[in-house]
Amino acid sequence: RPGETVALVGATGSGKTTLAALVPRLADVTSGRVTVDGVDVRELRLADLRSVVGCAFDDPLLSSLTVRENVTLGAPEATDEAVWEALRVAGAADFVAALGPDGLAVRIGEQGMSLSGGQRQRIALARAIVGQPALLVLDDPLSALDLHTEAEVEQALRRVLRRSTALVVAHRPNTARMADRVVLLEDGRITAQGTHRELLTSSAAYRALMAVEPRPAGDTPDEVVVR
Repeated sequence: RPGETVALVGATGSGKTTLAALVPRLADVTSGRVTVDGVDVRELRLADLRSVVGCAFDDPLLSSLTVRENVTLGAPEATDEAVWEALRVAGAADFVAALGPDGLAVRIGEQGMSLSGGQRQRIALARAIVGQPALLVLDDPLSALDLHTEAEVEQALRRVLRRSTALVVAHRPNTARMADRVVLLEDGRITAQGTHRELLTSSAAYRALMAVEPRPAGDTPDEVVVR
């Protein structure tokens, strides 16, 4: 729904990444259709579709360009102020500033290999949000971050999600909690949906994926114990 954040949760091979890739047409459906605002995405010019859909994936592709050029690939009109704001939200501003006197002008090397995995992910996240797209597709974009850094980025990302519609592949409870609704995928099919707390109570499969278990009888039902 417009303005809603939906988290996709499921075991490896359940179809999360495939589903996420269908929205920006990184892949196409073999039956049925995917619509954005009621329009089949295959009826839209790719440039038009991707101007309203921002994407970030767990294994991002960066080019041998400057930091600024990588961040603004989909929004070339973005100002330096907008780029720095996107980098701050993505938790990348500090390390970019440390690259040199003008961190935005530093060339980061082929496929971003001069950066760590977490740094590449944060640059890609900044690229996804810099143009303030109407729809965000985030496929586990913070998987290479430590828990402390991930929590900081997620806190800033919540502000961005409030002004976008978002589809987020989630593997950790903190990410699922950000969503208005969580969808559980099993073997390519939706088997349950609800809030994070509702699914912790109602779905053993979801609890297993989140690595949590219910508290003993008598405790608040949505409290969990982390194994």
